[in-house]
Amino acid sequence: MQVEQLEILDFLRAHPPFAGLPEDTLRGVAAAVDVRYYKAGERILEFGQTAEWWFVVRSGAVEVYRRDGTLYNRLTEGGYFGEFGLLRNKRVRFPAAALEDTLVYQIPEPVFTELFENNEAFADYVEIEDRSRLRQVVSRREDANQPMTAKVDSLVGRAPVMLGHEASALDAARRMTEEGVSSLLITDGERGGESGGEDGQEGAPAPRVVGIITDRDLRTRLLAEGLPHDTSVSRIMSTGLVTVAHSQLVFEAMQRMLRNNVHHLPVLRGSQPIGVIALSDIIHHESRNSLFVVGNIFRQQSVDDLAALTADVRACFVRMVGEEASSRVVGAVMSAIGRSFKQRLLELAEAELGPPPVPYCFLALGSMARQEQLIVTDQDNALILDERFDPARHDDYFKALATFVCDGLARCGYSYCTGGVMATNPRWRQPLHVWEGYFSAWIERPSAQGLLDSGIFFDLDGVWGETAWADRLRELVARKARGNSLFLACMARNALLRTPPLGFFKDFVMESDGRHSNAINMKRRGTAPLADLVRVHALAVGSRARNSFERLRDIIAADILPRGRGQDLHDALEFIFAVRVRHQAEDLAAGREPDNSIEPEKLSDFERKSLRDAFQILADAQKFLKFRYQPGRAN
Repeated sequence: MQVEQLEILDFLRAHPPFAGLPEDTLRGVAAAVDVRYYKAGERILEFGQTAEWWFVVRSGAVEVYRRDGTLYNRLTEGGYFGEFGLLRNKRVRFPAAALEDTLVYQIPEPVFTELFENNEAFADYVEIEDRSRLRQVVSRREDANQPMTAKVDSLVGRAPVMLGHEASALDAARRMTEEGVSSLLITDGERGGESGGEDGQEGAPAPRVVGIITDRDLRTRLLAEGLPHDTSVSRIMSTGLVTVAHSQLVFEAMQRMLRNNVHHLPVLRGSQPIGVIALSDIIHHESRNSLFVVGNIFRQQSVDDLAALTADVRACFVRMVGEEASSRVVGAVMSAIGRSFKQRLLELAEAELGPPPVPYCFLALGSMARQEQLIVTDQDNALILDERFDPARHDDYFKALATFVCDGLARCGYSYCTGGVMATNPRWRQPLHVWEGYFSAWIERPSAQGLLDSGIFFDLDGVWGETAWADRLRELVARKARGNSLFLACMARNALLRTPPLGFFKDFVMESDGRHSNAINMKRRGTAPLADLVRVHALAVGSRARNSFERLRDIIAADILPRGRGQDLHDALEFIFAVRVRHQAEDLAAGREPDNSIEPEKLSDFERKSLRDAFQILADAQKFLKFRYQPGRAN
């Protein structure tokens, strides 16, 4: 072979879907390749033209578009395109152009067709029709959901108004009135005082923000307390600011407000404030009802009052689904609502029982911690206690606290955990060092029960009290699990116990699920095995993320998956979640008790095909999990 063909052959051997093809087949492909160079901006394919080649990117970058001109995909070295037209009617379906100077390998249509028809592994990898269809379905949902795409800086209408910390409350009130704002950023005394530019630079050092004061602070911390008007703003301001970066999504700002129960967020570019967004700004980008529900939760004065909000929570869920919010948004909002119930119940518990004898951290576990909770859910929670905890002196208090909260959650629609993973179980009500011992043992000496516990407790979030303890446990897990190949093999084995409901010919395998026959439990056979699979990869790369979509981002960045498979997993997770979400909303709207079971025959033909595509992606991902972590050696 010529030198150029040998170079092509080496490239093909190193990149899927060619890796694994017989050597003589690879040599034939390399000999047939036509090498082409395209300048930045040059069109490679036009919609409707005859499809004659399959393209593999050798170097550079290519953008593939939908026919309406919107971006469909961006490809770099090893990426491929053009197969959809080749497999359909030999007409280009997705136009393409070089984003930068690009070298591509062009494989003639007859060579590609022979590869696809005679090499099952190659065809399974390409699966262009399936992946294109699912990608389009998911991208349409994401594009339609403004909170997922709008950036925080789009809500900033003016530079922040700032005041030095030595000013009085009266000065603050007058300044807020003059500027027509409901909040002021408080700066240190040396450099504070004036509204800054966008980057905090107007010829002088940028002020250092030390706090924030709002209309609410003036009412509750000054007037209600009977303090004089000349009280320093430093005495009534809020410190420990909750902020958001200018480039973050409006959806993320909404999450931050809900989680921390604040109504104003300073917006930072780098370390400098460029503005402040208020609750009213967020309202234009997210369901009004989700924010109002959270606000109502914190205004309730009893468990009876909280239980009465169940109908509002369900109505909020149905409205979000009706507005075509992505399942990721729905999961995050429902998790924030569930977290707010926990927080308010803990406030009420402490009001009834008195202050805790030692500090504690109340943990949310499972789907709530992952920000993937839906309307059908149970409660998984636990308590981390201070090292000074003495069971004889203190446990009665914390048992009562846990009982109050768990009973309250059950009344608010969060059923008891049938496995007893609740703070009412003394095993899950322990000092921090005991928890560290649990987690270390689960990782260093994996057992059947320990692996089950790992699958629950490795998704944790501190929702009340000393939440830094939850961060400490997450750091311990990330540190110990990343290099432990035996533990990862054991976790992979457990992640393979639940398989997607596909038969030998890729048809659906039905199951009897309680009152349902010929149905598929979308949690047990879909989202749960996907979350399990993503968790294993996340542990392997040391990800600190809790949410499955955020974990996938870290996994893709670590480059441990075959090219393109991270996006496939994202799309499969989003679509299967979406089917669950819509089914539960339809049940509620029809006055039925919602569940996780769907009957495929009630879906449209297009939805059935897309669901089959998503399950096939899960099946392929489980095969790769088995290959990468070798769970058989954990036996």
